[in-house]
Amino acid sequence: MFNQDVLYSVEGKKRWQPDPDITPEALEEMRVEVLDRIIVARIGLLLRHPFFGNMATRLRIVEADEWLGTAAVDGRNLYFNTQFFNAMSNKEIEFVIAHEILHCVFDHLLRREDRDAMIFNIAADYIVNNLLVRDRIGEIPKLVDCFQNFKYEGWSSEEVYDDIFEKYDQEQLEQLGELLDEHIDWEGDGDSGEGNGKEGKDSKGENKRPSYSKDELKKIRDEIKESMINAAQSAGAGNTPAGVQRIIKELTEPKMNWRQLLRQQIQSTIKSDFTFTRPSRKGQMSGAILPGMSFQNTIDICVSIDMSGSIGDKQAKDFLSEVQGIMDEFQDYKIKVWCFDTQVYNEADFTSDNGENIEEYEVLGGGGTDFMVNWSYMKEHDIQPKKFIMFTDGYAWDSWGDPDYCDTIFVVHSNHNKNIQAPFGQTAHYELSA
Repeated sequence: MFNQDVLYSVEGKKRWQPDPDITPEALEEMRVEVLDRIIVARIGLLLRHPFFGNMATRLRIVEADEWLGTAAVDGRNLYFNTQFFNAMSNKEIEFVIAHEILHCVFDHLLRREDRDAMIFNIAADYIVNNLLVRDRIGEIPKLVDCFQNFKYEGWSSEEVYDDIFEKYDQEQLEQLGELLDEHIDWEGDGDSGEGNGKEGKDSKGENKRPSYSKDELKKIRDEIKESMINAAQSAGAGNTPAGVQRIIKELTEPKMNWRQLLRQQIQSTIKSDFTFTRPSRKGQMSGAILPGMSFQNTIDICVSIDMSGSIGDKQAKDFLSEVQGIMDEFQDYKIKVWCFDTQVYNEADFTSDNGENIEEYEVLGGGGTDFMVNWSYMKEHDIQPKKFIMFTDGYAWDSWGDPDYCDTIFVVHSNHNKNIQAPFGQTAHYELSA
């Protein structure tokens, strides 16, 4: 995951470095003791933090002094530098092991995509270290000035990345802290079956940096998911961090296709009532006047299209095609559509009677983002929809809106964080059905 040139330029400023002059005999003696202390740390995690302890027992412990200066993880193996682990207390070793586990749990091994490696790795460390410090998992190592700031509490790695990317240059980043471990790009040019990269392994099979094909990395990701579920079941809900529980919930609970959710929510706006205007057939036969059902089949909704600067033409076309899909599905409809960024643009009404085509609608905007302008606009114009649907990329500048004004559905398109949920209403991710 990490560009090596960048890695070494950052690590060159670290306060701690392995001693290059240590003798092989001294290193081997130290390694025996370190392996015992890692086992003690894993037992400590099992006793005090069962989720992390269970996850730790699923990782193979591998010495990597030849290529590794601190610690690293690939989802199957926990790699360690002997001198680094020797310089820490057992509680600090617990912290480092749990740190590596959370990188697996939060899918940091594959989640970076095309983002800057150094900045994403810093963002990932903020997320991981915050959770561990908050939940008092081990003790944060004193050897390294770790990236940790509760300012980012509740943020996603992508949101932290965006914040850092906009505010700091590389020199300023180096003043903020240091990476606790090495975030390595495990993907290499190796074959997909064995996971051995072109750098391969030495005769012992362990001392060279491994690499994996995309297929193998996907297998590892599936293995991690299974391990998470099993570890959480063994630990119990009370012993599994809330952030991890949310991920497991996403993995284990069936997801409703967002179009099904949208259809269900829209249909809920269709009113039905009893009427005595027309007796039912049953009433005619019995001679009694019994109520029949009267259906109001017109759907009446408002649709808001996020056209802030982060929305591209393809997303805008997707949004409009989904509005057309709503029109095609219902025979009788009243749909009010507008665009927004930091203000509302081009309100238009579409009904089954006026014959207007949504494809002719002009999307406007392209500035910043302010979700709240939608609610301000509705209040100013006395618009009270039975259902309000917002198509957005989910990057709210400040508030998501007014939770008490109307029933709201947020359809989130192209947000990197697939676990993002609006603080009210219903949230569905567009890509879930793509």
